[in-house]
Amino acid sequence: MKKLLLIRHAKAEKETGGKDFDRPLKYPGIQDARFMAEHIREAGINPQLIVTSPAMRTKTTAEIFADAFKLPDPTTEKSIYEASQQTWLKVINRLPDQYDFIALVGHNPGVANILYYLTGETREVHTSTTALIEFDLDKWSEISGDTGKLTYYSSPKDL
Repeated sequence: MKKLLLIRHAKAEKETGGKDFDRPLKYPGIQDARFMAEHIREAGINPQLIVTSPAMRTKTTAEIFADAFKLPDPTTEKSIYEASQQTWLKVINRLPDQYDFIALVGHNPGVANILYYLTGETREVHTSTTALIEFDLDKWSEISGDTGKLTYYSSPKDL
């Protein structure tokens, strides 16, 4: 069985005068990410590996979650930034099979789109939202549309 934890990055600054890629988290976003990481850790949701977009806001969010789970630094995957549904699926299908539970940290609308594609569930994916999808499959490469079941969903707005 494979488990995928989708995480949308925490609330980021709107304008930095620079590139979208370099937008940092706002202080309330940092607090939300810490809160959600602790909340899901306490719920027994503990991934083995975190893979993130390299954008500043996602990387920082991923680092907060990695710290809460006592995991090594997150792995970056550049194709997650501004990824289409097909790109998300390619990233998932290439995940290393030695891990059964991986977290992916990304952006909207990509997180909401891949959540719907994998589970058929339409959800609001606010910043710092977490969604756990379970697959009755042995290889990441076998994952495709409607093969997953949403077993946990939470955001700071729900708690």
